[in-house]
Amino acid sequence: MRARTTTASLLCLLALLAGCTAQPAPGPSAAPSAGSAAPSASGSSAKATPNAAVTEPAPAGLPRGGTEIFPRYRLFGYVGYPGDNILGRLGEGDIDERMAELLEHSAEYAGDREIMPVMELIATTVHAVPGKDGTFRTRAPDAVIADWLNVARRNKAILLLDIQPGRAEFIDEVKHLEKWLKEPDVGVALDPEWAVDAGQTPGKVFGNSSGAELDEVARYLSELVAEHNLPEKVMVYHVLHPPIMKNESALKRHPGVVPIKSADGIGTPGQKIAQWERIVAATTADVHMGFKLFFREDRKRGGRLMTSSEVLALKPTPEYIMYE
Repeated sequence: MRARTTTASLLCLLALLAGCTAQPAPGPSAAPSAGSAAPSASGSSAKATPNAAVTEPAPAGLPRGGTEIFPRYRLFGYVGYPGDNILGRLGEGDIDERMAELLEHSAEYAGDREIMPVMELIATTVHAVPGKDGTFRTRAPDAVIADWLNVARRNKAILLLDIQPGRAEFIDEVKHLEKWLKEPDVGVALDPEWAVDAGQTPGKVFGNSSGAELDEVARYLSELVAEHNLPEKVMVYHVLHPPIMKNESALKRHPGVVPIKSADGIGTPGQKIAQWERIVAATTADVHMGFKLFFREDRKRGGRLMTSSEVLALKPTPEYIMYE
């Protein structure tokens, strides 16, 4: 059972120090914007995109070679959902244009490593209404995932399936995606701030998760890697502020799984750096670090985006940089 984070003081602390994710929080507007291509809160999905099958061949290992992520690569990605301007940059406009932008943008973050491009698709979307099954979440149709996997393969990128679970459990949502996770170039990204308990409504409280819940997912992914002889699989978990994660030390090392903790605070460069330091201090030794920037929200709250030089100067240097 997840610990509750309902007190006004904690919500104020999170709002001041961490900001929010790309979806507004807390508040009733956590669902995608009306008219977007994202799944509806009723539990049904929007019209599937034309390609319902994966047509691009799978890589033999990782998309750009090898079977191990680090230390060879630095991950760089955009997040989004097709046709939705609110859920992230990758969903805005033509996907091929966004990927060309992503690849050009990534070059400034290479440093002493090769870049591994990442497409982070919001595959489970949280809503402020319960839907037919009462979980406050809906799942992207297979056709959407297949389309983005085709795009990822054309660009030699990893596809991460992002999960905003609502009242569902992370492990159940990950298992629902098993047929995709058997692919060598597909991983997961978990959003604990959207994981709420029975009786709670996403967007009205900040959710949370535990090291034990993440460890359950990591163990499952490790079993898939071993069973299907896959290259290392990425498991990102996004964190706004340390209290969102409970007993994080229960997340253990599992063969074939690369855990990455992404610091997701919004604000001025100084606020983001301070939040980074707090999140790093609460991170266990076996976890790699990621850093998230927001094209709109960081400019709105902080006046400007951090530069690549500022991001790469963080200690430790982020191994995954993502833009929303």
